[in-house]
Amino acid sequence: MPIREMRVSYGRNVSCERQNGPVSVKNARDVTAVMRPLLEPEACEVGYVLCLTTKMDLIGYHQVSRGSLDATTMHPREVFKAAVLANAAGIVLVHNHPSGDPSPSPDDMVLTARLKNAGQLIGIELLDHIIIGHDGRYVSIKEQGRL
Repeated sequence: MPIREMRVSYGRNVSCERQNGPVSVKNARDVTAVMRPLLEPEACEVGYVLCLTTKMDLIGYHQVSRGSLDATTMHPREVFKAAVLANAAGIVLVHNHPSGDPSPSPDDMVLTARLKNAGQLIGIELLDHIIIGHDGRYVSIKEQGRL
């Protein structure tokens, strides 16, 4: 069995850069402003993990999953792999609901609980889970007091 070399490569996404320094995501509105252009037009559910520093600066984002019209599978291993490789202090999980209704499903809540527990175990905090709908609508599970 061949041994593979593993690398992390970093690229710049011009649409996310700001002239005065790093992109800071202090709340759900900031996250939505960054991720809405990527997720709102999608015809299927797509999940991303945002990797953050201790000062809540965005150091990277990674597409974790691409699913069907109403579901996508996000395994904790895949979510935290990107966070560990980016040396993240915390993460925010973001996905879309192509129906346009950002209300969390029972599966969304189960995933949030699994990721919170996994993050506590490895020392990378799940800061929020945000669901993006249409027309600028979103739901922050943290803001709902359910995280």
